[in-house]
Amino acid sequence: MSEFEGKVVAITGAGGGLGKAHALEFARRGASVVVNDLGGAVDGAGAGDAADLVVAEIVAAGGRAIANKASVSDRAGAMSIITDAVDAFGTIDILVNNAGILRDKSFKNMTLDEWDLVMNVHMNGTAYVTHAAWPIMYEKNYGRIVFTSSGSGIWGNFGQSNYGAAKMGMLGLMNVLAMEGLSHNIKINCLAPGAATRMTANLPGRDPIDVDNPPPERSPALVTPAVIYMCSEDAPTGKVIQAASGNFSTAAMYANDGARLGTDVSYETFLENLDAITDMSAAEDGVARRRRMRAAQQKT
Repeated sequence: MSEFEGKVVAITGAGGGLGKAHALEFARRGASVVVNDLGGAVDGAGAGDAADLVVAEIVAAGGRAIANKASVSDRAGAMSIITDAVDAFGTIDILVNNAGILRDKSFKNMTLDEWDLVMNVHMNGTAYVTHAAWPIMYEKNYGRIVFTSSGSGIWGNFGQSNYGAAKMGMLGLMNVLAMEGLSHNIKINCLAPGAATRMTANLPGRDPIDVDNPPPERSPALVTPAVIYMCSEDAPTGKVIQAASGNFSTAAMYANDGARLGTDVSYETFLENLDAITDMSAAEDGVARRRRMRAAQQKT
């Protein structure tokens, strides 16, 4: 029996690409799935029946699923995703925030409307749906949540300031919620995926992709094992896992000890200690470093 048998999973943006791959795999493993997708274009315009098609595929294979076509960037719509899960299946155990749009332009040419649209879907949409699920998970002392981040935020990508800012913002939200959810068995992690999807089909500088028949090495299904792990009983919390083409790795923030210059610091003394401040040769994981420093403070 699969550990996901009987679990209730909500996946946003699951009408195609990565979200669809996640939905099919969770359903195959016995979970009941809420397939959310507005069904719009990559830029967020319009609507469609993509969620219904994925549900039909899951049901035809003997699984359990329902469709939800709300926009995650609408507060009431975001709440309806979780409400539908509870109404149909009794609870919510796992939430995979995957919905996203693109409005790529260099920052100089980007309008603030284009900034807001992307931030509202990625950052606010992720927060809205998570906020709706959080009280249920907190009360039942169980929850698994995935934020879909991106290398565009972690490492940067030209022409994606809105998208990159939202994706990096997810790491900040994850860091806080990993702390707040720990005592109630809520595990929360970030995925940084790479695959052939509608959102990557026509990126500048890349050959166009047929997303209905992607190259095997760029299949969205090759990312899904990382999501399954992050939603498992033995899931970590507060981690960033990169996944693309069957390759998996971890990204983390590192910090050094720097220099302690006291209250008489000046620009000149700052410059005198610049090597110590900027030398990362002995840096360590930021979370581990913070824990070590707290432990040292408690001893004193």
